[in-house]
Amino acid sequence: MTIASRQLANAIRALAMDAVQAANSGHPGMPMGMADVATELFTKHLKYDPAQPRWADRDRFVLSAGHGSMLIYALLHLTGYARPTIEDIRNFRQLHSPCAGHPENFELAGVEATTGPLGSGLATAVGMAIAERHLNASFGTDLVDHHTWVIAGDGCLMEGINHEAIGLAGHLKLGRLIVLWDDNRITIDGAVSLSSSEDVLARYAATGWHTVSCDGHDPDSINKALEAAKADPRPSIVQCTTVIGYGAPNKQGTSATHGAALGVDEVAAARGYLGWTAEPFVIPEDIKAAWAEAGHRGTATRSAWEARLVASKDRAEFERRMAGALPAGFSLDAYIKELAANPQKVATRKASEMALGPINEQLPETVGGSADLTGSNNTKTKGQAPLTAEDYAGRYIYYGIREFGMGCAMNGLALHGGVIPYGGTFMVFSDYCRPAIRLSALQQQRVVYVMTHDSIGLGEDGPTHQPVEHLMSLRAMPNLDVYRPCDAIETAECWQLALEKADGPSLLALSREGLPQVRTDISETFSAKGAYRLKAAEAARKVVLIASGSEVEIALATAKKLEEAGHGADVVSMPSWERFDAQPESYRDAILPEGALLVSIEAGTTMGWERYVGRKGLRFGVDGFGASAPVKALYDHFGLTADKLAPRIIGALAN
Repeated sequence: MTIASRQLANAIRALAMDAVQAANSGHPGMPMGMADVATELFTKHLKYDPAQPRWADRDRFVLSAGHGSMLIYALLHLTGYARPTIEDIRNFRQLHSPCAGHPENFELAGVEATTGPLGSGLATAVGMAIAERHLNASFGTDLVDHHTWVIAGDGCLMEGINHEAIGLAGHLKLGRLIVLWDDNRITIDGAVSLSSSEDVLARYAATGWHTVSCDGHDPDSINKALEAAKADPRPSIVQCTTVIGYGAPNKQGTSATHGAALGVDEVAAARGYLGWTAEPFVIPEDIKAAWAEAGHRGTATRSAWEARLVASKDRAEFERRMAGALPAGFSLDAYIKELAANPQKVATRKASEMALGPINEQLPETVGGSADLTGSNNTKTKGQAPLTAEDYAGRYIYYGIREFGMGCAMNGLALHGGVIPYGGTFMVFSDYCRPAIRLSALQQQRVVYVMTHDSIGLGEDGPTHQPVEHLMSLRAMPNLDVYRPCDAIETAECWQLALEKADGPSLLALSREGLPQVRTDISETFSAKGAYRLKAAEAARKVVLIASGSEVEIALATAKKLEEAGHGADVVSMPSWERFDAQPESYRDAILPEGALLVSIEAGTTMGWERYVGRKGLRFGVDGFGASAPVKALYDHFGLTADKLAPRIIGALAN
């Protein structure tokens, strides 16, 4: 017996309104409105197999409008994924349920990306689509040939990140990217017309997208539009005209269905309106069977792909990259040994470029880029061809002035698998891509952020470009490893540590100004401990100077003056707070011993350093905005020179 598409869609509607009602929290309107579109997508177009949810050549589906999370939870359950179970759905939005308020990639195998911050899901999907074309160029259509689908709402299309994302996608001609726009004309405040009157399709067309429209409640219209989108070589947006909360007779089409439970009476009325007689959280057997059959559509396709993979000469390399495993023997040891033998005074941004040479040679999966600052960030290496619409095999992306878009695209590249993305901008513009960095950390993705011009040391550009509070605020972010290396050797070590971390992002804070190489001891990877004693006190130890990055050189010069005055001083280089905090207490106590005056030196806000120097320690830094001047004048003005630091430390010792 054939089950009508509307009945299949009503199963989504019933689960959505029941789960939100049980939680008395959530967003039933979007799942109910987009149920017909999602039904056609998952039963006729999407390439997937619930039995193998991580199948490498599956289509990627991103629910950018993540507030409508019950849509994807219902779809995963109905099509036969192991989870969510019906019990999981009953516990929607409850502690320990994988059915969180917004979809989380680490909770359910069928959730490709963590979404909720509007627009970021669509922008992440752009990165997934880039990864698909890049890997297709590397491994061929037999192994990589799939689409990336997105369901997005008006909020996703209004947010500024949308403009960055669609501009990049149109420029790269990502024809395998298809966005299904839930055009329900409603936002939380009410009608979209309260705040917006733009021609959305014209805006997309202007950036090189294919546009098509459909009645989001008519299966024939929906399928015709989806087929047209798949056939067009440009990225596509499908305008799906829908009624938010479709099926709730007294509230549909209004903002009342957007972000609150319908209420017991309206749920009952919706059951009558839809002809849905099943009890809450119960799916009739015939509808359940039809959905399960739809979920099995991809089994044969997946099996045929697996046979091609087994026969492929590229199988081992493809599987290694998709697993996120670094090549056996990957190491920067030989490069670091060469640095130790031939010390160089270079900015750490240049040291990063130098390290990227052997990194990109050994790791064919790295894809770099910059937000229009390639020559300043030093993120492109020799032989690294650009990734373009004409050559997707390239390994360098010119992201343009799109910091947030770059960050989200890198998340998508990482989430897709097979690619290790890194990208650069100025440290002060980490504010522009902070939400993407946070999503990298939340989603546990290996993304490397290269942030240069990391302090007042950038000089004459002045306070608008001189980061002050940024390092400390980024250190506050969970699961983000922030590295601020002091020389070429530390920079190489930090790069290796970043690449070895497969379950979260890393950020390299790098100097504009040249720094002397203060390390020659390479007996171990000292940066791995986060902080280490770079110089031991010569006289009886009274002071421990702790510094990072460009201030390590200053700490060494200050220690020399202290020693000349008879005060023994250790110098501790601390490239990573996160790494240091993870060390055993005995190691931390040995590096920062009680009884010594602990002093921090860093050209940024001093707030936070008290966790290491204590209430009675000294903290030297920049607790206001910078100024426009040459570097040496700035450091002198802010008191960050050995001549100015040593007397203050000696005075503190005397007291």
